[in-house]
Amino acid sequence: MSLPDILLDGPTDAALTICLAHGAGAPMDSPFMQAFAEMLAAEGFRAARFEFPYMAEQRETGKKKPPNRAPVLLDCWREVIAELGPVDRLVIGGKSMGGRMASLVADETDVAGLVCLGYPFHSPGKEPGPNRLEHLETLKTPTLICQGTRDPFGTTDEVPGYPLSNRVRLHWLEDGDHGFKPRKKSGRTEEQNWRSAIAAIAEFAGTL
Repeated sequence: MSLPDILLDGPTDAALTICLAHGAGAPMDSPFMQAFAEMLAAEGFRAARFEFPYMAEQRETGKKKPPNRAPVLLDCWREVIAELGPVDRLVIGGKSMGGRMASLVADETDVAGLVCLGYPFHSPGKEPGPNRLEHLETLKTPTLICQGTRDPFGTTDEVPGYPLSNRVRLHWLEDGDHGFKPRKKSGRTEEQNWRSAIAAIAEFAGTL
C-alpha cells in the first residue's frame, strides 16, 4: 500500500502531533475536518489529516466508493503512524469510522493518546457489536471520546452504561448530533460545540 498524502496544519516543531482520519462518507477536507484541523493548529498542535484508499480513489475518479475492508483501513493507519512518529508525541483518532479504526491500533502502536470525535458505538437503532465495543473495555491508551448527547450512534442515555476501560474519558457536547450539531431550540450553535470539543482535546493533551 502506498503512503497516503498527509495534510499538515500548525507548527512543524509542535510538541504534539494530532492526526485525525475522516468518517465513512466525507473526505479529509470536509467542513468538519477542516475546522478541527485549523482549530487544533491555532492551539499550537501539529494537526495531520489523510484519506483512506477508497476516499483517495473517489477524489480521483469522482465516483462514490464504499469504505475499504477493516484490514486495509488498519494497515493505512499503521503506515501513517510510522510516517508521523515519534509515537510518544503522537495522538491519533478522527471522526466516527476514522476514530474507531484508530482505536483498534492505538495499543499496538504505543501512541501517546487517542481522540474520537463521535464514536460509533453502534449503528442507529441497533445494539453494539463486539467490534465496536469489546476492545474499548481493555484499552490501555489514554483516550478522549467527544460525543454529542443526541448522537444516534451512542447517546448520553446509553454510553455511560457501557463497560469502558478506565483509560477512556467522555466529553459530552450539549444537544449535539453525530457531527455535534445542536438543534436551534437548544440555544447552542455548532461552532460552540466544536470549540468545546477542541478545549477538551487541549486539556486532554496536556495530561499526556
